[in-house]
Amino acid sequence: MRTLRARRGVTLVETSVIVAIIAITASAAGPGFQGFIEKQRLDGVATQLVTDIQFVRSEAVLRNVGLRLSFHDHAWGSCYVVHSGTVDQCVCHASGPAQCSGDAQPLKTVLLPAADRMAVQANVASILFDPLHGTSTPAGTVKVVAACGRAIHHVVNIMGRVRSCSPQLVAPAVPGYRVC
Repeated sequence: MRTLRARRGVTLVETSVIVAIIAITASAAGPGFQGFIEKQRLDGVATQLVTDIQFVRSEAVLRNVGLRLSFHDHAWGSCYVVHSGTVDQCVCHASGPAQCSGDAQPLKTVLLPAADRMAVQANVASILFDPLHGTSTPAGTVKVVAACGRAIHHVVNIMGRVRSCSPQLVAPAVPGYRVC
């Protein structure tokens, strides 16, 4: 008498079905994952900007010298520079840190190339932080905008404090932020 043994292993047909199911699932999750990555990058740039605003305010008081946060928009992308001196003394370049003229000194440069699909926009060219009180002149709104249209706004008031929110104009508001 012959006994039948159970076969172990996976057939080629079963393997093909599993691979097809994984491929369909991955292609369906791709666009959602891309949106998640863009939201995380937007949140990261916005958080860095708030930290840099607080940094320039505290450095102005610590160094007892007026410091500026200047915003620039170029064909290659956008940037902001923390520096001493007047508004027009520092300019950022795609190749590296800001270049300053006269007695102005750059403390920090943040570049956002157009390829990163993020931009910094402001309704003021520069914000000056007073060394005596840490106040800012003028008050302004700085926006971090993603290519998809989502944005995070940072409103810097005259006291140098920052309030963050996300508008619902073109795209839905960014989760975790108040609606503007």
